Amino acid sequence: MIPPLPDRMLRQLGRTEGDVETLHVLVRDQDTRRLLLLRALLDAAEAAPTTLCPPRALDRLRQDWALLERAERADRTAVRAVLLHPLAGPWAQRCLRGLSATGPGPELRADLHHLSALAAAAAIRAGIPFTSRLTAHDGLLSLPTLGALRSRSEEVGITFHEGEVTMRQGEGEPPVSVHAQPDGTTGSADPRWLPVFALPAVQSGIGPIPLDDIDPYRTDGSGLQPHGLSAATHIDDHERKAWAESWAGVAPLLAVGGEHRLTEAAVLLRCLVPLGPPPGSGPTGESAAHCSGTRREAFGAVLSSKPATPAYFASTLVHELQHTKLSALSALVSLHHEDPEPRHFAPWRSDPRPFDGLLQGAYSHIALADYWQRFALAARRVTHRDLAWAEHARCREQVGAVLPVLAGSAALTREGRVLVNEMITLYHRLDDCPPPTGHLARAEAYVATAKVIWQQRNGSHRP
Repeated sequence: MIPPLPDRMLRQLGRTEGDVETLHVLVRDQDTRRLLLLRALLDAAEAAPTTLCPPRALDRLRQDWALLERAERADRTAVRAVLLHPLAGPWAQRCLRGLSATGPGPELRADLHHLSALAAAAAIRAGIPFTSRLTAHDGLLSLPTLGALRSRSEEVGITFHEGEVTMRQGEGEPPVSVHAQPDGTTGSADPRWLPVFALPAVQSGIGPIPLDDIDPYRTDGSGLQPHGLSAATHIDDHERKAWAESWAGVAPLLAVGGEHRLTEAAVLLRCLVPLGPPPGSGPTGESAAHCSGTRREAFGAVLSSKPATPAYFASTLVHELQHTKLSALSALVSLHHEDPEPRHFAPWRSDPRPFDGLLQGAYSHIALADYWQRFALAARRVTHRDLAWAEHARCREQVGAVLPVLAGSAALTREGRVLVNEMITLYHRLDDCPPPTGHLARAEAYVATAKVIWQQRNGSHRP
């Protein structure tokens, strides 16, 4: 999409850092890919047989696209806030899969109708008056980035004029009025309207972070359960307050890990998707189980159960934003030519990992090792310091167990070699402030035990 990254940027990223300029290169490339994906969707619909996309559905798509173009002429930034919303990516990919199928799937019609909701949300943000009919699914009509309407009717008429959205359902249902601001905030006295809850920005000059528990595509096709993640969840006012309280302490704790941690959160994080507690988790508290993840097709989204403390919230962002960063870099430049066969031992997983998964995991864990070391050195309370050293030691030992595999690969590209070499440099730099002996011994035992268990479980694979 854009010229290859210069080595100075690659070296920054290899150290799990990245200044604003470097991160914006990744963002611009991902944004361009999203816009091309959306255009490919319309082209695929135009080329699809009528069994997949009947003339009536195609006409509706063309009308939606025309509204998007009209809105973009009025306010490009407002429209991009909708089209580049992370959760529009999984939807677009799903539509393309449906349009390339051999026969019409039962959900393709509903997926294609979602473009009407995207176009309506973009027009509302851009302040463009319009009248349209939208389709609700499973009792909910979602306007991405704005909110959702609880609806008993499948078809909902919508009108927008001078900041006021009016939605009309079936006969006998009173209309719902919503006041919309160009920044995406909405308000209504009607309890049928569910606005998207937003958390304050981590830095001044950027927008708030949506905590999106409404978008219908937030976990679609994500394969959460096989990866130990819980399903997406709707959160009530009490849970929103708990998220907000934990979030309030995140920015200063990210800063403890270095200015680059705040920068990457400010530049890369576009929304949070709340998940339920992980399967089989116990009571809440500092030791409560937690799960989180990212999705390549949802650039800028972090899926997470509610972290137990602000410190764990900050470390979750550090962890997951490295996946966001490395996935974007991998889309921009080729890092290796290894095959996708899952064969490698990774101390953070019980199953064999492909080389790319090993690289992703090592990259995120070395960032965590660096973060927790800085946290431990800055902590004033003994309990906080001990917790941070324990986390640091475990992550460092985990990375040390797989770095030789990464470094020894003959399939690394020149860019991949630069990246891995910088990871090795960071790994050795962590030795400047080693953890207390007890934490180090426990971490070594943890990784050794993980390897034995892995070998017993995956006997045909050898690390």
